[in-house]
Order: sequence, then C-alpha cells, then structure tokens
Amino acid sequence: MIEVKVPVLSESVPDASLAQWHKKVGDYVKRDENLVDLETDKVMLEVAAPHDGVLAEIKQESGAVVGSGEVLALIDETAERPAAEEKPEAQEQPGAKPEQATKVEEKKAPEPKTEQAAAMNFSPAVRKLVMENTLDPAAITGTGRDGRITKADVLKHIEQRNQPAAAPAPPSTSVVGAGGRPERRVPMTRLRARIAERLLEAQQTTAMLTTFNEINMKPVMDLRAKYQDQFVKKHDIKLGFMSFFIKACCEVLKEFPVVNASIDGSDIVYHGFFDIGVAVSTERGLVVPIIRDADQLNLAEMEQAVVDFAAKAREGKLSMEELSGGTFSITNGGVFGSLLSTPILNPPQSAILGMHKIEQRPVVEAGEIVVRPMMYVALSYDHRIIDGKEAVSFLVKVKEVLEDPARIVLQV
Repeated sequence: MIEVKVPVLSESVPDASLAQWHKKVGDYVKRDENLVDLETDKVMLEVAAPHDGVLAEIKQESGAVVGSGEVLALIDETAERPAAEEKPEAQEQPGAKPEQATKVEEKKAPEPKTEQAAAMNFSPAVRKLVMENTLDPAAITGTGRDGRITKADVLKHIEQRNQPAAAPAPPSTSVVGAGGRPERRVPMTRLRARIAERLLEAQQTTAMLTTFNEINMKPVMDLRAKYQDQFVKKHDIKLGFMSFFIKACCEVLKEFPVVNASIDGSDIVYHGFFDIGVAVSTERGLVVPIIRDADQLNLAEMEQAVVDFAAKAREGKLSMEELSGGTFSITNGGVFGSLLSTPILNPPQSAILGMHKIEQRPVVEAGEIVVRPMMYVALSYDHRIIDGKEAVSFLVKVKEVLEDPARIVLQV
C-alpha cells in the first residue's frame, strides 16, 4: 500500500483543513492526479496521487484538521488498471465492393482549431498559447489594436475556461433572530479567519498611522496612450497603472530604506531587496502574492507578474512560497471604486501604499483652475520605526516620480 500524506507545511501554517475529496474508495487513480484539496490559512493545496493504483482507503474525511505528514489515504499500487473499452469493428455493408469493405467508414474529423492559429497572423507567444491549449481563436475576444488578440486576452480566456465550478456553500444554520426575523450562520473559512486575525493583530501590535496625498495621473495616462499599441505589440500584454506604481515605489524605497524595513524584536531589519506584495481580491478573501526583486524587473515583466498572480489567486493555485515574505505592499481599492481609504499594514512589513479611484477634479496649475485626472493615495506605516517626516517625504517623492514618469527611466 502507498500512503498519501499531507505535504510539509510551512512553519507559519501549523495545520490544514481537508476541503474536498475528488475521488472515492475504489476509484482507479493515476500518478499526479489531484485526490483532495487542503485549505490552509493562506492557500488551497492540491494533494496528488504519488502512484498509480486503486484508492483503497480514505483515513480522513472532509472537514478534518490535519498536520504535516499525516496520512490521508492508502493506494493499492498492485491493483490492475481497468480494461479500456474496445472500439467496435467496422461492419461490412451489404453490396459493398471488397476493397471498400476493408475500409472503416468514418466521418472526417473537423480540422483542429489550432490550425487556424497557425494560419492567423498572431505573435509567436500568442500562437504558442493558442496551439498548446487547443483554443478556438474565434472564441477569444481581442482587445489589441483593430481587435488583435494579445497574450493577455489568451490568458484571460484560459482562466475563464478553466474557472472551477463554485464550491458548495459552507454548512449553515438557519435560526430565528431578534424580532422573529430569519438569520443564517455560516462558519468562517480558514482564510477569512486568518485575515481577521492578522488585521486585528496589525492594529493591536503596531503604532499604525496614515498619511495622504494626491497624484495628477495625466502624465502617466498620456504616456500609456502614446505607447500602448507598441507596448502590446512587443510584449503581448497591456501597460497598466500598477507597474508604474511598483517601479516608482522601488526607486523611492531605495532613498527611504526604513520604509522597506521591519521590526524583529528590538532590532530594525533593513532589507537589501525589494519584494513587493500586490493585494489581490478573490472569492475566498484578500491574498497578497509577492513579486520578488521587483526593482530588477521592467514594466512588462511587472504587468505579467500581476496578471499571472491574479489568475492563480482566483483559481486557488498560489503556493505558500508566493504568499510568504515581502518587504512592502501595494493595494488598489480604486478598481472597486474606492475614493479614499486607510490600508492596514501587512506585518511584519512596516508600510503599505493604497491606490484609489482616478477621478476628474479641478486643480490649480500656474494660477489657473484646470481639470485633471486625480488619484488620492494613502501610506499607512508603523510609527514605531518610521517618523512622520520620512513617511510624508516618501509619499511626496512617489507623487513626484509618477507626475514626471521620465524619472522612472532616468532613476532620478
């Protein structure tokens, strides 16, 4: 018998809940086939079959709390694979000529849709994705110039196609509330409970303060409009706002290293690298995957990282390594219409930048009132190690860089 065990969990994740079995006792399973989902405080983990065989015994049922190395099931590797169904032989039709009778009459299979991809004028990256995933180009909505299909369009289509069916709602209890009105109680998921715990911890264990400013986004928007087509043509991904903010923050963090630092006991740890967390909202809750060494990436690589993380987050495919660590975070409430907010720290990080909705507002330039696309930004920081002067100066410098994007290229 082969044991199916809980994978080794990180030190920050002591246990996991068994979310759902995808196989039942008696099913034949193949090696690397997903058997069961485990829900941790951070991610959903898939436990794959370590060997071909029949699932002989399930030792832990759905809902059980399990730890690293605990046995979940047994696989009988000596069991034989079920016999494949034999294809019925072609029957000779009455009156058919001998040479015709020896041929199997079959309907001509439709040409694979990937041949369409090979014939169409796609970029190499797009063509490769379409053909590898056997996609129908006609079913993909192109957002590039003249309706051209970009790499981001293909990835979005794949994500939507592979979107798992909605998980069953957690068991709930209907009760009668005050005044005889109905209520419904639903237990928190592990992720939601962990989010609640960390948010409360952040407010109770840090001296959190927030400073605000506003950014004229017109220069960045003009730059995007001018080069968007060329950018998409070269990189097969759209140029968004997040990459500008990540790049700006990386450059300014070098000038204000304490904003990139963290507290460890009575020590201040100054990190010589820039691992930027980007908050992603999912149906299960907010997660913050980490873009490692973000200062070494170009804008296209940053945009691709954000798109890939968003897709993996929605599919529950993020690993614990991708969610661990980080020296500074960015969250964008503007995608939901938030005009202003005070983001909460993500310990042990000491600062987080909040982006918000871009809105046309009157501002004064050179003594005249003009209308500009403005964004409020907020920097929440741990006042124990970051003084107000440093926090305000950091945010002002980020504003200056984004209002003059050439600084990102020139690094001034």
